[in-house]
Amino acid sequence: MNWIDLTIFIVYMILMLGVGLYFLRRNKSADDYYVGGRTMSKWHIGLSVVATDVGGGFSIGLGGLGFVLGLSGSWMLFTGLLGAWLAGTFLIPKVYPLAKTENFLTFPQLLKHSFGAPAAFIAGLISAIGYLGFTSSQILAGAKLASASFVDLGINEALIIMGVIAVVYTFMGGLKAVIYTDTVQWIILLAGLIGIGIPLGYFYLGGWEAIKDALPNEFFAFDNVTWQQIVKWLVTIIPIWFVGMTLYQRIYASKSAKEAKRAWYIAGVFEYPLMAFMGVIIGLFARIAFMNNDFEALGFPATGAIDEEMGLPLFLRTILPPGLMGLMMAAYFSAIMSTADSCLMASSGNIITDILKLPAQNSKRYMRIGQAITLTIGALALLIALQMQNVLELMLYSYAFMVSGLIVPVLAIFFWKTKSPHAAISSMVAGGGTTLSLIIGKFDLPLGLDPNIFGISAAFLVYFIVVEVEKRLK
Repeated sequence: MNWIDLTIFIVYMILMLGVGLYFLRRNKSADDYYVGGRTMSKWHIGLSVVATDVGGGFSIGLGGLGFVLGLSGSWMLFTGLLGAWLAGTFLIPKVYPLAKTENFLTFPQLLKHSFGAPAAFIAGLISAIGYLGFTSSQILAGAKLASASFVDLGINEALIIMGVIAVVYTFMGGLKAVIYTDTVQWIILLAGLIGIGIPLGYFYLGGWEAIKDALPNEFFAFDNVTWQQIVKWLVTIIPIWFVGMTLYQRIYASKSAKEAKRAWYIAGVFEYPLMAFMGVIIGLFARIAFMNNDFEALGFPATGAIDEEMGLPLFLRTILPPGLMGLMMAAYFSAIMSTADSCLMASSGNIITDILKLPAQNSKRYMRIGQAITLTIGALALLIALQMQNVLELMLYSYAFMVSGLIVPVLAIFFWKTKSPHAAISSMVAGGGTTLSLIIGKFDLPLGLDPNIFGISAAFLVYFIVVEVEKRLK
């Protein structure tokens, strides 16, 4: 990387750490650290939601989908649009008034209110583990980007650098720093893609005719994806909008239910079509460049194999001149930081409030304990990232575990008449346990379906069986 790009990148990272240090001094309480003081506006919340949900992992993952599937990869974020609008319409009006009254800091506290402390404990475990994995995926995304951008920087060295920066920044600043910087980071990524990456890539490849002639027609169609893949995205991504700790923290951080709803609608539109198409288009461009043997000088000849998620950063490194490369790298690292910091905050909140069950206090001591836990989780996330290879796979596995374990109790709270603590706990254990076992066991499942489908089915089945047994025993 040219010294100009390296300078831009280093200055950006110093600024991010500076923001964290600023809020380290400003945060006075657990409310400040975990829910941003509960005074945030719709635009800050909306951009923070989309920055967290799409983030660097999905950005790199979308590039990989564009590399493999073309425009059909955009369907993944269509599920994000559906999830955001469904949650904004049906969930937020029910959650916000209760959270306001009870001063919730975490998602499992909602389950505690309806099902008791044991249910909140199990939910806290599932959420903390899920977001630990998700944080790892973001660190891995940053490492792939860095190792493709900096000459002679290995993936493990890049992992350590990215992990330390993301963890220290989040440890210092808390959610208020996360939300404010998410707004800026998302604008940087959007401007980078619209103003730099896509236009330069388009002209570098020779315009529309050259691009269209370089690939088979299915790369420009919307049916170049299996129905099993579509189902996987639907059952994994839509429900996360109802169980994601990062999303509940932003509901609690909003100044009103109306602001929160509008923030969710804003986030949905930014996810699809805007980010969905920009991400896969860059990935599609990268495939053409790879086929043209443009990555040979970087050690990736067209005759060899390539990790599809490396295509996007390699393409940017190939086409961008000094200065613009640094700006584009800062844009993608912005997105990665946006998600990594939010996931760290979520997992930390789960552990301090729902697992350790420390009494909630608006005190600096409580906040300092939270910071120490955030630092510890970040170190664990880095260790996990060192063992993994695929960003999108790790993200979707983490989502699947949380969704299958948590979706049934949430639906029961707001949409079903029968609420049973025993049924809620049983469904969480059955759902999360089934999905995790199938993922670890790598079983060949019927019709090639995703493990999450079987986990969710188990959770529903167990919930209603326990409810029915309790009725008969009365």
